[in-house]
Amino acid sequence: MATLVLDNSAMGAGTSSRPGSPEAGMNAALDPHSDAAIMLRVAAGDEAGFNYLAQKYHRAIIHFLFRMVRNEAVAEELAQEVFLRVYRSRESYRAEAKFTTWLYRIATNLAVNHARDTKHERSAQTIYLDAPDEESGTTPDVADDEPSVEQRLMRDERMAAIRTHVMALPERQRMAVLMHKYQGMDYRQIGDVLKLSESATKSLLFRAYQTLRDKLKEFV
Repeated sequence: MATLVLDNSAMGAGTSSRPGSPEAGMNAALDPHSDAAIMLRVAAGDEAGFNYLAQKYHRAIIHFLFRMVRNEAVAEELAQEVFLRVYRSRESYRAEAKFTTWLYRIATNLAVNHARDTKHERSAQTIYLDAPDEESGTTPDVADDEPSVEQRLMRDERMAAIRTHVMALPERQRMAVLMHKYQGMDYRQIGDVLKLSESATKSLLFRAYQTLRDKLKEFV
């Protein structure tokens, strides 16, 4: 993955300070070492705090975006835009939810907009729900021992079917499945990103997984 390049002069440079330093305006009840507290200090001009958060979440955001756009260069470009928007929106940030909720909401909106803008350019290979993990190289449902030719063919057929049916899910269901399966986000976090109640998020994921089970029952 490319290294995040943050040009503070282009974004408007502020004062620089250590991420853990106290700043006025921070909620006194907030853990001063939390991401939310650091982001509040960024709003007050803490450039070091912004760089800390960008470096902390850059890789995770690229992986999240890559799962949706299935193009490394595009994922890196969108990740740059995510953190640029975080910086530009710093003064309007309110610690009303987890910082990651706010961050993933920005990333999700950018990915959705990109998908809409390029829908005529994409193929059924856009999303690989069961693609090998970038770090481990393994797939969720494949044993560690070397698969036979027949097992490889079955696996490839299953993965192709999953790609097709995940792509066919309604947009919010698709996003929820990706956040739930790959980012390890719980119902509340996903609901915060998609602006849904926890019960509505559970219902959304239930419908998504039920649809996938019905469509993929021959592979189960």
